[in-house]
Amino acid sequence: MIWTSSLPPFIPFFIAALLMLITRGHLRNVILLATPVLGGLHLWLDVQPFVPMVASDALITAKELSYQKSIFNYQLEFMRVDKLSLLFGYLFHIASFISIIYALHVRDTTQQVASLFYAGSALGAVFAGDLITLFIFWEGLALSSVFLIWARRTEQAIKTGTRYLVFQVMSGVLLLAGALIHYHQTGSTDFNFIGIESTAGWLILIAFGIKAAFPFLHSWLTEGYPEGTPTGTVFLSAFTTKVAVYALARGYPGTDLLVYVGAAMTCFPIFYAVIENDLRRVLAYSMINQVGFMVCGIGIGTALALNGAVAHAFNDVIFKGLLFMSMGAVLYRVGNINGSDLGGLYKSMPKTAMLCIVGAASISAFPLFSGFVSKSMVMAAMLQEGHNYLWLMLLFASAGVFHHAGIKIPYFAFFHHDSGIRVKEAPTNMLVAMSISAVLCVFIGTQPQYLYALLPWKVEYWPYDMTHVLAQLQILFFSALAFVWLNKQGLYPPELRSVNIDVEWTYRKLIPATARASYNLSQRFNCAVIDVVQQSWQGFQSAFRASRLSQYHLASSWPTGSMVLWIGVILGGYLLMDIYF
Repeated sequence: MIWTSSLPPFIPFFIAALLMLITRGHLRNVILLATPVLGGLHLWLDVQPFVPMVASDALITAKELSYQKSIFNYQLEFMRVDKLSLLFGYLFHIASFISIIYALHVRDTTQQVASLFYAGSALGAVFAGDLITLFIFWEGLALSSVFLIWARRTEQAIKTGTRYLVFQVMSGVLLLAGALIHYHQTGSTDFNFIGIESTAGWLILIAFGIKAAFPFLHSWLTEGYPEGTPTGTVFLSAFTTKVAVYALARGYPGTDLLVYVGAAMTCFPIFYAVIENDLRRVLAYSMINQVGFMVCGIGIGTALALNGAVAHAFNDVIFKGLLFMSMGAVLYRVGNINGSDLGGLYKSMPKTAMLCIVGAASISAFPLFSGFVSKSMVMAAMLQEGHNYLWLMLLFASAGVFHHAGIKIPYFAFFHHDSGIRVKEAPTNMLVAMSISAVLCVFIGTQPQYLYALLPWKVEYWPYDMTHVLAQLQILFFSALAFVWLNKQGLYPPELRSVNIDVEWTYRKLIPATARASYNLSQRFNCAVIDVVQQSWQGFQSAFRASRLSQYHLASSWPTGSMVLWIGVILGGYLLMDIYF
């Protein structure tokens, strides 16, 4: 029987991806929809974690449910189950189901195969029990996801996808190097707490940091996601960064460095998102901002903080997916996603506009929406541990995300100046997918106890008390007031038809300019050296011809043929002498 408790969840997705190559029409759609549904039911009904976790527990492997293979003397563990991996397993099945519904109108085999392999690789990564198995699926994520960018089939998408792949493969190489060093030092590749006390720990942390879009390692996200297809970007938003969050929660809980890295991640994207014109790129910056909250929670390392981090990852996949779906619907209908060219679309796409507002309210952490019940956990944990200044940074980031995602996205797409664009409402399958996400945003926001029951560590927190609600409403009120005032005064950055670059300036501008300057300098240096050598040789020849030495018989120039002849005669003479004497 295939649906056994030890069946790794990635297998149905990989099988379904292969079936996409030989099926068409309604049968293909049935396979697409059935894969996450049956896989999710199997995970919910048949697979249970071995040991419930409490705050002081390490993440415990359920050996009874492990599915292991031995390759090249390495023990690969494909099915390690605990409450942490199980939570992300549920999440990825839900995200896959919603994304597949959203993309049902697509008839591109490349995208369908890539999306199933991508989702399967994400599931393989979160259930991997060792670093080598993690590496296999880590690279699977890279190789499958890039096709969701290349599938747009534009020159810009091809170039961007290539740069995206370079970053992802670099992350895999660092992970493999760290895993091998870790094995050499400890004799084990088990994927549990790693820490940063060794070279291997640092290499693996950087590998995770690339996929989590740490500062200065994030340009693959802000470049790649806006270039994906309208449906492909929805898949991209769900898996790569959340696998990295899972990996950090597994390998680096309580690492103080991550608190500061996460705080920086929450703040710096705000400045770029506010001036960005491409609304999907605004959401890409917003994703870094939200992942920053998760990284902070992991760095704090308490039960409340870790629960807040993984709960926010769960919610972010849903509400960020909803926002990407609404902008994908606009791109699908209008063919453009620049804020400067949109506006007034609520008249022709009212359902999409309303669903977008639900996503905006969720990401802004409005009470009664999903973002509030998870982000507040990280904020509360930050205060409990005495990180007051960093808490202020998160407070600023909370206000900023309301500006650039909660207000800017729906405002410039649907309610700004009337652009005169009149299109059809989003296709039915897109509306259904967005509606499911919107319902989940409201349900989790109003009934958080059901999400809290799935969290890996014991939950002793309730978000709806007077302090949390009033504090959040004040932040939102004054943020909205600031947005209105800045717009009325003409101080809010306008939507310009331009491309903004941040850290990718280093390889778009600095590195090419440095390479050209270095090449030109080396050419000039080479020419100067050759000129000096030639002039010196010519001077030497002139001086020699003017001297008495040039009058000697041996100093004269002789034909090359004569010289070769005499060398042959001399060598022949030596050979005869060696034979007879």
